[in-house]
Amino acid sequence: MKATTITLPPTSPRQLGEQPLVHETSKIKDSTLGPWTWIGPNTSITESTFGDYSYTAGDVSIIYADVGKFCSIASHVRINPGNHPMSRVTQHHMTYRRAQYGFGPTDDDAFFDWRRAAHCSIGHDVWIGHAAVIMPGVSVGAGAVVGAGAVVTKDVAPYTIVVGVPARPLRDRFPRAVAEKLLAIAWWDWPRDLLEARFNDMNDLERFIETYG
Repeated sequence: MKATTITLPPTSPRQLGEQPLVHETSKIKDSTLGPWTWIGPNTSITESTFGDYSYTAGDVSIIYADVGKFCSIASHVRINPGNHPMSRVTQHHMTYRRAQYGFGPTDDDAFFDWRRAAHCSIGHDVWIGHAAVIMPGVSVGAGAVVGAGAVVTKDVAPYTIVVGVPARPLRDRFPRAVAEKLLAIAWWDWPRDLLEARFNDMNDLERFIETYG
């Protein structure tokens, strides 16, 4: 039998630009993507914003969330998984997807509004590790790190590393004084020309803060 070669689209692009790049297997619904963004394979983004330069590695689900700039989101991350109505007789989604099951002409719009109200916020320069889950209503501060497999049920302070189930602070990424200076500099808001001019300083933390703080 003759072998057949199948060419798949690249999992990571060679070049990004002003136009967001979305893998052909991904689905974007009622969302806004910034420039220099890469949406990896099998990613789903619904009613969310996705900031400049951020990317997903693939198999990521994001709903009802604002993701900041320069965020690194590993594969199989879930941001804002859907809550079920535990206070009802049954938690099954037949009570709010009524039309699908023939229990009513329309779905329960109030329930979906309740889900939307539990919005997630991911700050700038956040790294979310493989298979981490950010629960509904949680905010993750700028510069934070979420460890692989963590389940984040409470807000995460800027430049804090959290791990575990449920996620707990492991340590600060930088001393508080350094973190405060980086927050004040807010380099993620620099325009492209300024980023290019100062790019070589970004690998030297001490020099960066001394120069721009």
